Amino acid sequence: MIDSIEALEAIYGLPHERAVRKQIGFLNEDYQAMVRVSPLVIVSSVGADGIDGSPRGDAPGFVRIIDERTLALPDRPGNNRIDTLRNVLHDPRVSLLFIIPGIGETLRVNGTATISADPELLESFAVNGKPARTVLLVTVEAAFFHCSKAFVRSDAWNPQTHLPRSALPTAGTFHKRLNDGQFDAEAYDREAPARVRETLY
Repeated sequence: MIDSIEALEAIYGLPHERAVRKQIGFLNEDYQAMVRVSPLVIVSSVGADGIDGSPRGDAPGFVRIIDERTLALPDRPGNNRIDTLRNVLHDPRVSLLFIIPGIGETLRVNGTATISADPELLESFAVNGKPARTVLLVTVEAAFFHCSKAFVRSDAWNPQTHLPRSALPTAGTFHKRLNDGQFDAEAYDREAPARVRETLY
């Protein structure tokens, strides 16, 4: 087993200068451009009960740039587990991965977060007349773009490689198995499209 930095570096060597220089402590013009068009962000956090990675999605640019060192991320209705928010209260460190469909490069942002329930701020993120539940305010400590190799290797944006939804269990099937068969999967899946639309905001 690898148990030291020296052992890792013996395998991988040192990063290229470009890989080091791309990390900066703020959002420059290029990085801000990526935030403005991203409709999907993975938020990673750590708390008393462990680690978590949570996808957040909305209209492109739903993460607001307050300034070059501050981002605001609205929280919408969900399953009320609030794993990320619980974690932030325990440990403010977060990592954001901004994904842009069809684009290979991603943006990674590391920093610390606080949770705001300021009514004016929540209302400023309203969609269809419904304000955000809370807003995660992220102070940027490091930002850097990640090259496209992962998406090139996975061919993730190629429609010809996409699986039909029927290739995997449905959400209702997941629930049924997790509840020892005591769950109406068919009814759940039948009502799912309307339920999702009604609870988006």
